[in-house]
Amino acid sequence: MQKILRQIAAELAVREDQVRAAVELLDGGATVPFIARYRKEATGGLDDIHLRELEARLAYLRELEDRREAIVKSIQEQGKLTPELAAALGAAPTKQELEDLYLPYKPRRRTKGQIAREAGLEPLADRLFGDPTLDPAAEAQSFVKAEKGEGGEDFTTVPAVLDGVRDILSERWAEDPALVQSLREWLWAEGEFRSKLATGKDENHPDVSRFRDYFDYAEPMGRVPSHRALAVFRGRQLEILDARLALPVEPEPGQPSLAEGRIALHLGWSHRKRAADDLLRKCVAWTWRVKLSLSTERDLFARLREEAEKVAIKVFADNLRDLLLAAPAGPRVVMGLDPGIRTGVKVAVVDATGKLVDTATVFPHEPRRDWEGALHTLGQLCRKHGVQLIAIGNGTASRETDKLAADLGKRIEGLQRIVVSEAGASVYSASEFASQEMPDVDVSLRGAASIARRLQDPLAELVKIDPKSIGVGQYQHDVSQGDLARALEAVVEDCVNAVGVDLNTASVPLLSRVSGLSPAVARAVVRWRESHGAFRNRQQLLDVSGLGPKTFEQAAGFLRIRDGDNPLDMTGVHPETYPVVQKMLAQVGKPVQELMGRADMLKTLRPELFANEKFGVITVKDILGELEKPGRDPRPDFKVARFNEGVEDIADLSEGMVLEGTVSNVAAFGAFVDLGVHQDGLVHVSQLANKFVNDAREVVKTGDIVKVKVLEVDLARKRISLTMKLGEATGRRDAAGGNRFEHAGRGQRAPRSEPVSTAMAGAFAKLQGLRK
Repeated sequence: MQKILRQIAAELAVREDQVRAAVELLDGGATVPFIARYRKEATGGLDDIHLRELEARLAYLRELEDRREAIVKSIQEQGKLTPELAAALGAAPTKQELEDLYLPYKPRRRTKGQIAREAGLEPLADRLFGDPTLDPAAEAQSFVKAEKGEGGEDFTTVPAVLDGVRDILSERWAEDPALVQSLREWLWAEGEFRSKLATGKDENHPDVSRFRDYFDYAEPMGRVPSHRALAVFRGRQLEILDARLALPVEPEPGQPSLAEGRIALHLGWSHRKRAADDLLRKCVAWTWRVKLSLSTERDLFARLREEAEKVAIKVFADNLRDLLLAAPAGPRVVMGLDPGIRTGVKVAVVDATGKLVDTATVFPHEPRRDWEGALHTLGQLCRKHGVQLIAIGNGTASRETDKLAADLGKRIEGLQRIVVSEAGASVYSASEFASQEMPDVDVSLRGAASIARRLQDPLAELVKIDPKSIGVGQYQHDVSQGDLARALEAVVEDCVNAVGVDLNTASVPLLSRVSGLSPAVARAVVRWRESHGAFRNRQQLLDVSGLGPKTFEQAAGFLRIRDGDNPLDMTGVHPETYPVVQKMLAQVGKPVQELMGRADMLKTLRPELFANEKFGVITVKDILGELEKPGRDPRPDFKVARFNEGVEDIADLSEGMVLEGTVSNVAAFGAFVDLGVHQDGLVHVSQLANKFVNDAREVVKTGDIVKVKVLEVDLARKRISLTMKLGEATGRRDAAGGNRFEHAGRGQRAPRSEPVSTAMAGAFAKLQGLRK
């Protein structure tokens, strides 16, 4: 364990005692949000990012140690464990290197090399490799067998014996960990990842043509971006593309390859026209072509996929975090519109608390085309309930429904309309929780209610949906679903606990994301609330069945009680530190209500005066910060993009037009922006700012409101190319950014004179992948 702690500390560039404290807390059942927020003293201030990385590495290294022990035991049982091998196994830093060392000792079916060794040919192989001046045919004569072996092995001729020599040597070399690792790293750095259209596929078929960028594609293996790697792997899985690992330079026919040359160099052998050199060259070639080429390709493809998946999962996690922490509209009356054509537009009105108060269905579109009737019904609902905001789902007929809402806004002053992503709304509508929440409401109307609530509080509503259904991922169905689920669950947990949860209004799905609360305990909390009324103080949580002291410790600080018995219960101050606050109150001689929010008074308090053995200066400073801004919400203020009047369709756009929009999705190659024309535009990574940008998220995030200029509009393909390079303008209201053209196919830097459409075409094609 000490070795693991030391390694994690080195990787994270923190002290070993910090890692030890964090591991002890995690092993004791503490959650990452709890440790990050309330155990800074113990961990020396490790934040949630460090702790998540620590948690992942701890799991990996523990698995590595378990595998190491199993391998050592296996080799010991074979009687082949030498001190040198034991030292190498003990020092192997990764699972891959550990398996490389284990390969020669791994139990398996008999190979040709084993059969040749059993036939006694190994001394001949050693002799010929040790002294290439020997004549192979002459030396092999004494090893020729009179008849075939009992298992059918045939070494009755000189050529057969020399083939056995080849099998012994090539197998030995192919199991040399140093050689295998050297070839692998060389090809990762200098090999090429290539793909082409599979034989017999029609390149004009719709399912095939979307992979057009990869019909003749090549890029250095170690520099393939995540989205391109996953696109090729998807095309390969669908049997549309053939993919392979290519050497940096392909050999001339009949000539040895660079890989064979590296094998020979590693062995310290070269062809000097000695008697056995032709045989040894054949053995080297056999080692690469038969033994190592396919396995190396398989290993590097696995590595490329793994690294691409990590990036894709991070993209999804980052976008999800931005979406969950998007600005809430807050306690306003909202009308949700779930667009539809033949089935009508579903309407739901929720009050300022999110309670569903009214529903309707209107039919402004085909086939009824009751535009005026729809406006009349919506107008009545708006006046009856005092609707302030209209949330419009971005699905089918969204553009037409937005026009309807725009007309409604002309008749009712002060209405604001916002297009909201409806990804996952149908999943929620049909869920068990939705049926419990709205038992007498039609499934389609539940979706409209969810759309409305997403505007009020994105976090509270989106936690009701499986994160994978929210639709802000990059090739999300192509990555490890287990790894994706774990990453997204961690993001949801971190976001919920960063914001805090109102104990008296939170739903079961929201409560179950609070540190320490399982779904069963969350349900028990809601049952207690329904039976006994609102919680008056945090201590009442201990009355909930199944919620003991340990769970209380983990959860209490993240739960808020407004207008309760103790004003501290509406803050992030943990109940265990209330005595510290009492000492502060005693010093200032004021009740807690008069201390909260008083920055001038709080700044006169010296943290070191209130620190003790259990709660040090770091914790006291956090308490003072909470008291200064009690119940603060870390999310930004609610803003609505100001869509230009008269710009309602892609056809209304023209080159050079400057617009404001909302970032709807972010990938490494660029950001998609909703301009209110029901077709997202793309700001390619090269157009984000006047400096180099490696990743679009350095500049923008999902939910940002940005100013953009239209570079090009392709009506036929419904593509909008945008730029955030607006001269002196910053583009984003609160950020700055970078620059690079990147072709979707070759990954080359585009010349400055090249039309933007050329460089962006491939990135637009990725949108299909992002949405799947």
